[in-house]
Amino acid sequence: MAATGSGERLLFRDVRVFDGESATLVHGDVLIDGDRIEAVSESPIGDAPGRETVVIDGGGRVLMPGMSDAHVHLVGNANSYLDLLTGSQAHIALNGVAEARNMLSRGFTAVRDMAGDTASIKTAVDRGQFPGPRIYPSQAAISQTSGHGDFGFVYDTPTELGGVENRSEAIGFMRIANGESQVLAAVREQLKRGASQIKLMVGGGAASMYDPLYTVQFTAGELRAAVDAATDYGTYVATHVYNVTGIRRAIEAGVTSIEHGHLADEDTIALMAERGVWLSMQPFAEDDHHFPDPGRAEKNREICGGVERVYGWAREHGVQVAFGTDLLLEPEFAARQSAMAARLADYFDNVDALRMLTSGNARLFRMAGERDPYRDAPFGVIAPGAWADVLLVDGNPLDDLSLLADPAKYLAVIVKGGVVHKNVL
Repeated sequence: MAATGSGERLLFRDVRVFDGESATLVHGDVLIDGDRIEAVSESPIGDAPGRETVVIDGGGRVLMPGMSDAHVHLVGNANSYLDLLTGSQAHIALNGVAEARNMLSRGFTAVRDMAGDTASIKTAVDRGQFPGPRIYPSQAAISQTSGHGDFGFVYDTPTELGGVENRSEAIGFMRIANGESQVLAAVREQLKRGASQIKLMVGGGAASMYDPLYTVQFTAGELRAAVDAATDYGTYVATHVYNVTGIRRAIEAGVTSIEHGHLADEDTIALMAERGVWLSMQPFAEDDHHFPDPGRAEKNREICGGVERVYGWAREHGVQVAFGTDLLLEPEFAARQSAMAARLADYFDNVDALRMLTSGNARLFRMAGERDPYRDAPFGVIAPGAWADVLLVDGNPLDDLSLLADPAKYLAVIVKGGVVHKNVL
C-alpha cells in the first residue's frame, strides 16, 4: 500500500503493546499525532473534535517499535561487486534507494550504515521523497593500505606512493589512509560529507582479498587520532575487527563499538563489559555470504564458528550487544536481513532479542550525540513523545520470534514517522 501522510491522527485500537523494554504486553490504545506518539493508554482513546482520526483496529495484535539494524551497507547490499566496479554513481545510488524502501518494508525503521556514500539517500528519505528507514551514515569506511577496506587491485599503486584512488574510493565506499595525519583527514572528510559516526577497519575480513583474519590494522596512534577527531565532533568510532589483538588495541584507543568480534576470547569480552564498549555483532551462518575462492570461504567459516561462543560470553559478562546483519555484494540475498533478526532466538530469549532489535540498538545509535540526525525524539520505544515508528504484528513475537522472518505475511501495518507505509487490515 502506498504511504499515507503524517498530518493525521492515527489511532491503534485494541492492541497489545510491546514498548521496547518491558517483558509484559500492555493491552490498550496507542495514539499517533503527526510524526510522534502522543499517548499510550489502557483505556479507550476517543476522537478529537474537529480532527480527522484514522482508526486501525488491531484486533488484539501486538504493536511494537520499528526494528533497527546496527550494521548495514545500503549501497553495498543493493549492488553486486560488478555493479560497484562498473556502474555509474546514479546506478549505485538508485539501487541503494530501492534497498532503503525494501528495508522499511521488512519493518526496519532505522539503520546504521557502516560503509557507503549514503548521506544523499538519507536526505531524500528524510524529505519524504522516497520511503526508507532513518539512516545513520558512516560514509566511507576508513582502511589502511592492504587492510580490509582496500579493494584496489594488487597491481594498483597506492595513492601515497603516487597512484590514483581505487574504484571503492572513487565511489565513496572506502577511504585509504596511512599515518596519523591521513587518518585525521579521512575522519574529518567523512564528517564533512555527513557521517553520523566513523567506521575504521582494524583487522582482517572475509570479503577482502589481501588480509588474513589475524592481521591487526592501524597503529595505536592512528586509532587514537581517529577517536580524537570523532570526539571533537561529538561522536564516536566503530571498528571492524574479529581478532583479540585488534579488539584490545581498539578498546585501548577509546572506540565505542566493536563491529563483529567473532574471534574474541572470554577475557576480551569481559574487558569490553568493564570498559562499557558495545559489541555490534551479527548472528552469521555460513550461507549468508558466498565466496568464489577457498581462502575467503575458509575465513567466512572461521568467523561463523565464533557466533555461539561469543554471544554466550557476552550474555554472561553483561556486554551491551547490538544486532546487525552486514550483508554485502549479493543483492539476491538482501531479504535475509529478516531471517537474521529472527535467528537471534537461537542465542537469546525472545524478549532480550526484541529489546536488542528496538530500544537496545537505539541506545548505540544515540552515541552519535550532536551528530545524531534524529535526536529530537526517542525511537525504539512506544512511549509518549517518541518518534512514531511502529509495527503491528499478526501474532506475538514474544512467543515466536520467527514471525519476523516473514514480514510480508506477519507485518500487518508499518508506520514510520507517522506515515503509514503498509496496512493490509
